[in-house]
Amino acid sequence: MMLSDADLQRRIDEGSLVIEPLDDPELQIQPATIDFRLGNEFLEFQRANISCIHPNSEQEIDEYVTDTVIPEGDEYILHPGDFVLGTTKERLEMPDDLIAHVNGRSSLGRLAVVVHATAGVVDPGYSGQITLELSNLGTAPVALTPGMRISQLTFMELKTPAERPYGAERGSKYNGQIGPQASRLQSDHEFGGDQKANGVERREE
Repeated sequence: MMLSDADLQRRIDEGSLVIEPLDDPELQIQPATIDFRLGNEFLEFQRANISCIHPNSEQEIDEYVTDTVIPEGDEYILHPGDFVLGTTKERLEMPDDLIAHVNGRSSLGRLAVVVHATAGVVDPGYSGQITLELSNLGTAPVALTPGMRISQLTFMELKTPAERPYGAERGSKYNGQIGPQASRLQSDHEFGGDQKANGVERREE
C-alpha cells in the first residue's frame, strides 16, 4: 500500500518515520510523496589521468572523485553529459515496515535532469542522507541551487516488517551516510569483500 499525505504525516508525527530537517511540511509533503531538497556537496569523477575504474580493485573508488562544496547562495552548474553524485539535505530514518522509491521531480525532468541512474530504492531500516546520481541528458547546462526541491520519495508499506532490515547488524555499507558517497562495490561478496556478519552472508545494494 502506498502512503498518502495523511499517512505520511501520521508516521512523522508518531516518530516511526524520521525526516530531518523537514522545514516546510506544507510544501514538501505532496498528495502521495515527500519532496527532498538538494544538499551543497557534490562528488565529481575525474576525466583525466585515468584509464578506467575497476570495481574489484583494492584501490578505493574515492580516489577517482573530487569533493566539491557549494557556498550558500551559489549554484552548481550541471553540464550536458555530466554525471555527479549529490546528496539530499534531509536525513531519513526508515522503519522496518516501509520501503521508499526515489524519483526526480517532473519539472527538472523536463529540463533533462535525472536524479538517479539505478539507486532508486531506500530499504527498510536505512538511516542517513540519500546519495543522488545526477546527470544532464540535455544540450544546455542547468544551474542547481542547494536547498531546491530536487527529488520526490514515495513510501510503501510492507505486508510484514523486514526480518533483516538494512543496518549495522547486516553490515550495510551505506548506512548512516552523510553527504554523497562513492561506490563501495569492491566490498561486495563477488569481488572478494568481507561479506560475513554474525555468520550471515550480506547482500547489499
